[in-house]
Amino acid sequence: MAFQDHFSAQADAYARFRPTYPDALYAWLASMTPARELAWDCGTGSGQAAVALAAHFAQVIASDPSREQIAHAAAHARVRYVVASAEQPPAGAMGADLVTAAQALHWFDFARFYPALARVLKPGGLFAAWGYGLMRIAPAVDAVVMHYYTDVVGAYWPPDRRHIESGYRSIPFPLTELTAPEFEMTARWTLEDLVGYLDTWSATRRYLQARGEHPLPSLRPALAEAWGSKPERPVAWPLFLRVGRCV
Repeated sequence: MAFQDHFSAQADAYARFRPTYPDALYAWLASMTPARELAWDCGTGSGQAAVALAAHFAQVIASDPSREQIAHAAAHARVRYVVASAEQPPAGAMGADLVTAAQALHWFDFARFYPALARVLKPGGLFAAWGYGLMRIAPAVDAVVMHYYTDVVGAYWPPDRRHIESGYRSIPFPLTELTAPEFEMTARWTLEDLVGYLDTWSATRRYLQARGEHPLPSLRPALAEAWGSKPERPVAWPLFLRVGRCV
């Protein structure tokens, strides 16, 4: 399976508009690992999870096959960024206490990734993959976003998007699975933040490439009407999480 690059073209916007995962998620993962020496964040994108993991681990290896994503990743003294695929782990990831894939596992070649994971994890090491679907803002706003998601750019979602919609339950998981707590991302957004976030969607970019016109300008009036006069609104995304140890 070739590298599916859906985000390099908007790496800067991706780093700016993608929501942040809760600190409680990283604290729980660290509490479940055999040690806190090394974590590998594969498919790191802008490095959001990698930097957060650095608060709990002595060293974090963060890899992504996109050079553009790595170029826009947040620097941290305990994070080392490497251009590499999840299926071909960097040498520095060997012996990891924890391997993570944040909103990334659905893009991997599972037949190649899981054997690589088994080689990388130390005995008793933990693998965690999580993601999120559509956010909740307010009923009127959510309805416009759902219309955009389904009716406007729906035909342009990559096929692997189905794994997000299933909460990763459609993905093979050949590990001894653990029960995880529930976590949620939250933010306070302006209307501009919402539009910027929708612009990072892979389906938005694929629509633009296929049709030569951007789908968001025509959506903006409906979004603005639904948003109303509030300068900011609370936003929430429930996370889905699969966690396990190698058999």
